[in-house]
Amino acid sequence: MHWNQELLTSAVWLAKAYGITMVLFIAVGYLLVRSTLWGKQFWALAGPYFSPKRSWQPLAVMALILFMTLLAVRISVLISTWYNGLYSALQKLDENAFWVSLSIFAVLASVHIVRILLDYYIQQRFSIHWRVWLNEHLLSRWLDKQAYYRSQYLADVGDNPDQRIQQDIASFVSSSLSLSMGVVNAMVSTFAYTMILWGLSGDVHLFGQVIPRGMVFLVYVYVLIATVIAFKIGRPLIRLNFLNERFNADYRYTLVRVREYAESIAFYCGEKIEGALLRNRFGRLIDNVWRIVFRSMKFQGFNLVASQISVVFPMIIQAQRFFTKQINLGDLMQTSQAFGTLHDNLSFFRSAYDDFAGYRAVLNRLSGFTDAIVDANALPIPDVRDEGHRVALEGLTVRTPANTVLLEDLTLSVDPHSPLLIRGRSGAGKTTLLRAIAGLWPYCDGRIVRPADRVLFLSQKPYLPLGTLRDALYYPASPERADDEHASRVLVDVQLGHLSHRLDDPADWGHILSLGEQQRLAFGRLLLARPVAAFLDEATSAMDEGMEDAMYRLVRERLTDTILVSVGHRSTLLTHHPRQLELSGEGRWKVSDSVVPALQPAG
Repeated sequence: MHWNQELLTSAVWLAKAYGITMVLFIAVGYLLVRSTLWGKQFWALAGPYFSPKRSWQPLAVMALILFMTLLAVRISVLISTWYNGLYSALQKLDENAFWVSLSIFAVLASVHIVRILLDYYIQQRFSIHWRVWLNEHLLSRWLDKQAYYRSQYLADVGDNPDQRIQQDIASFVSSSLSLSMGVVNAMVSTFAYTMILWGLSGDVHLFGQVIPRGMVFLVYVYVLIATVIAFKIGRPLIRLNFLNERFNADYRYTLVRVREYAESIAFYCGEKIEGALLRNRFGRLIDNVWRIVFRSMKFQGFNLVASQISVVFPMIIQAQRFFTKQINLGDLMQTSQAFGTLHDNLSFFRSAYDDFAGYRAVLNRLSGFTDAIVDANALPIPDVRDEGHRVALEGLTVRTPANTVLLEDLTLSVDPHSPLLIRGRSGAGKTTLLRAIAGLWPYCDGRIVRPADRVLFLSQKPYLPLGTLRDALYYPASPERADDEHASRVLVDVQLGHLSHRLDDPADWGHILSLGEQQRLAFGRLLLARPVAAFLDEATSAMDEGMEDAMYRLVRERLTDTILVSVGHRSTLLTHHPRQLELSGEGRWKVSDSVVPALQPAG
């Protein structure tokens, strides 16, 4: 090799290799997307990111990463040639050639180091930007149109959406890049080292036949047979890796539920039941882990045997040519190094089979997650109309998912000066009616009229977000940090004045406050929001009757123009609701004026 001309030679090689690889990369990618399930799954997830209509930057960076991968192959080939020159100089005891080889190595090593660091930065930057985009893309789809909630109505809900967003997105991005560039590196290196081995290989005598350049053919046959066997051994790893992620997530979710419902479990002394459930799920996880261990031992054991045989195989083939001085020591060492590299490249798919198996599992999980979002968005949407400050139901029929009628042809209207109380036995559809009014229940017909904005729904167990007490008080609006006096006054009004000095304390307030205190905090949220319409679903169930009366009086006095609809069982609520809707089951209902029960005389 003429090292003084190598810069130009390498530039020409890179240009040709880049053009050919780019064409093949696009063509193969297109065929995989059109003809394979996992190709379609990949493009469904990645296609929008790489769309030129969105931005050319990802495609440009991907092209640069491809160039850096080819540069790595070229440097590897040059180092292989350098080894030949070094060992040849040592065999000939040529000191001058030895020092020239070391100076060449200094240049190659410097370029190699710079390439590695630059390639690492480019790939990490690309991965981070891709992950940020994909996280936002899937997170928005999950939250928009309330797919996170509506997906519970699907027959196949999909497991652990939190894991899909947090873990599988990162795995998808990193594996997509590493495996695709690994394939490119393996294929280009295979071609380059085949040419090197072709030049170094001699005739091989096998079963009385002379095979010209026989080593090249032997390595291909050897790797092909080993790969077929390895695929057969490793195929079950795809399913086992999928189950491993699922069982891990199920176990983690069960642990989180114990922490979330710790007080209820403690009151019931349910440690035995919860422990049995946790141990059962952990047992399933460990059983699957053992299956992975034994299958991986078979798979890795076969790969190790195949790899170790490849170390001595070229030495055995070339030994006779070396001892008869047909080749020198440099040729022998380059043959060994080229054979090993070629073997590794041809064995890439075999060696990386478990990575491909894990990648397929990630693709399946993310595809299942996005399919659930699509199916949730495809569910029927209640006909909710915005007609100013009007709240009314017109011919509303509400059914269960099994098509059982809960309410049939319900028609009524509610005005600010005549709050409505919804009553009925358990299971009659009271909370389901509120879900329909909120636009959450897909199984209903008819028209729902309510304001599109400034509407507040209070549930029996209020949701308190992570953050400060101020965040919980103003939720879902942004907290007005400048108005401490107003927020403190509202806390006093709902008889939580002892917490006014802790407005900016970050804590898990859902566990610190009792359910009754959480419900009073929700009334404070109602006073601050001043909605056009408010719907309360047993929002005072954890309060005593005196506190309930105080909260409703507070709302009636402060929010005189708010349309109020409540769900509740207590007859004391009739005092604050001049009208009531009685649900009788099987679709029957009745609207009437409330009759406030008379107080019983003492004694």
